Amino acid sequence: MPSLHDTQQTDARVDEHWIEHLNDGSHVLIRPIRPEDREREAKFIRNLSPETRHFRFLGAVKEVSPALLDSLLQADYSHRMAFVALVHQDGELIEVGVSRYASTGENGQCECAVTVTDTWQHRGLGTALMRHLIDTARQNGFKQMYSVDSAANSHLQALAHELGFQHARDPQDATQVIHRLEL
Repeated sequence: MPSLHDTQQTDARVDEHWIEHLNDGSHVLIRPIRPEDREREAKFIRNLSPETRHFRFLGAVKEVSPALLDSLLQADYSHRMAFVALVHQDGELIEVGVSRYASTGENGQCECAVTVTDTWQHRGLGTALMRHLIDTARQNGFKQMYSVDSAANSHLQALAHELGFQHARDPQDATQVIHRLEL
């Protein structure tokens, strides 16, 4: 059971947010994901191109199941964390990117993922989202972060390289690579 101190610390983190200025001069709000982001997250995934959706889920996903959506919205600010990038568009606050990690339960490791909607790619948003995620993982005592990705995802490979991740082919699946970052 969390202590009062833990609850107060989590409550403070819920209100954390940053305005990030991207390479093209645009800006986004980045903050921790919240339960009220459920429909926004579902819409974000629905609006991804089939290729981007495939790269994110390593398979064909047309619609997110309620159980998967429940899992994607879970964030305890320690073992599981997710940050969303939001912008105003036509009077509506929409999600244009998300980064997340989840503890694997093994020796201080967490698995991570980042997804940016197609129209917001190549602006530095993935880098901004991942930097917040990496900083949070370090603060929470993780020693290594990794992701399993499609070998065909050249954009993610470039991002991982920029952030200092090492990569190797997945020994169990030659169509995938594993990116690792020592924290």
